[in-house]
Amino acid sequence: FSVKFGFLLDQLSLLWLLFVTGIGSLIHMYSISYMHDDENLHKFFAYLNLFIFFMITLVMGSNLLIMFIGWEGVGLCSYLLIGFWHKNQDYNDAAKKAFIMNRIGDLGLLIGIIIIASLFNTADFIGIHERILEGTNPATLFWVGVAAFALFIGATGKSAQIPLYTWLPDAMAGPTPVSALIHAATMVTAGIYMITRTNIFYTHSEIAQIVVAIIGISTALLAATIAIKQNDIKKVLAYSTVSQLGYMFLGLGVGAYSGAVFHVITHAFFKALLFLAAGSVIHAMHHEQDIRKMGGLKSKLPITHLTFLIGCIAIAGVPPFSGFFSKDEILAAAYAKNPIYWFLGLIGAAMTAFYMFRLYATTFLGQFRGTEAQASHLHESPISMTLPLIILAVLSAV
Repeated sequence: FSVKFGFLLDQLSLLWLLFVTGIGSLIHMYSISYMHDDENLHKFFAYLNLFIFFMITLVMGSNLLIMFIGWEGVGLCSYLLIGFWHKNQDYNDAAKKAFIMNRIGDLGLLIGIIIIASLFNTADFIGIHERILEGTNPATLFWVGVAAFALFIGATGKSAQIPLYTWLPDAMAGPTPVSALIHAATMVTAGIYMITRTNIFYTHSEIAQIVVAIIGISTALLAATIAIKQNDIKKVLAYSTVSQLGYMFLGLGVGAYSGAVFHVITHAFFKALLFLAAGSVIHAMHHEQDIRKMGGLKSKLPITHLTFLIGCIAIAGVPPFSGFFSKDEILAAAYAKNPIYWFLGLIGAAMTAFYMFRLYATTFLGQFRGTEAQASHLHESPISMTLPLIILAVLSAV
């Protein structure tokens, strides 16, 4: 049994690399301005780069163990970045929570890797694929199902599904660019990447697929109901992320792997946009995150307002914006598998539209509800923050 330190570049990993590095670059650019007066600026960028490094390792690994190195690395970096403002003890607790809950999921992933390695005598993705296609007996199929289930436990930890989803809303303790990086494009989609990469196990195990679909749709609905009642601008977006990830798992569970990956990509753009626009609002409001103290920001922050609105329309799935096509793809596959999934998915999509426009209206429309001091300081963010917003807004639309 040997494990090669190999890299695999195919359509799937290239797709992931494109948006990880693309959105990563925009977030780096945005951070220069957002974090400019922080005393630990150099440390922040070191962590941010390390995070991207591990994410690329995760995506490019040609076998399960190289992927696992990247998988653990992004877990470490998320811990460092969430607890970046470590003088606040609550933030440290949030970082530890994220780290420990990811470890629980990672144990499941490790067990899955061990089962697969002992079953097929290789950890290589292509090798495993060929071995299964050569033919399997019932005993092998049983273990393939067990392995699929164990891998899914790893995915629930990293991609915040029931019951391991509570770390993600707490991860809002980190600076806003971190929220955009971890929750939009990169770390939380690692679970979806891994299941798509090992989809042959799920295609051979009906029970594993049903479990994935049920947990996905339950998470999508639960997180959407929580998002409706949140008043912190970043918390609404965090629960929205959990909900959208549930959607992607529904897609994986009904066998629409390409639909799920399509939704990962559209979601990466509009969620990164929404987080960075929220950061721009927080920047203008002097680190105020309660939407009940905002309102009427439309005239003061014209670019942020417009880009945020585009992000809202995209995530709500209004045609002809990108979110409509990827959600439609998943819902169509869900309907073909079981109309109940489709109906629940539709309810989830309706709730998404509701809480996003509630967030938009509370923040940007009506009268300003903050203090006099805040009102006098309201200003549009500098160009290095608004340019990434404009680029992401264009990408979210198309």
